[in-house]
Amino acid sequence: MITPELVTEIAAQVEQQGLDSSTAARLRQAYPGMHFAVCQEDDISNLEPVSNYKTFNVYLLDAHSHCLSLTRDYEAATGVVLAELSDESEY
Repeated sequence: MITPELVTEIAAQVEQQGLDSSTAARLRQAYPGMHFAVCQEDDISNLEPVSNYKTFNVYLLDAHSHCLSLTRDYEAATGVVLAELSDESEY
């Protein structure tokens, strides 16, 4: 189960190691069984992030029904999306 504390732990690793093309693979290795995705913030619409950081926002993924969807429900979450902020984005 994903908790706010786990999201904070993951985000701290991303802040320390940086967000790049290898981030999702690195996190999948560290947290087996969880889904991870990295995208640009402007790829996501109509949902507030569960956490905001200086260079990225965090969203939750739900993969329980054969399609991935974003959720704000920690109990339903099966993964994390890290959305990189552009220089023009606010956090």
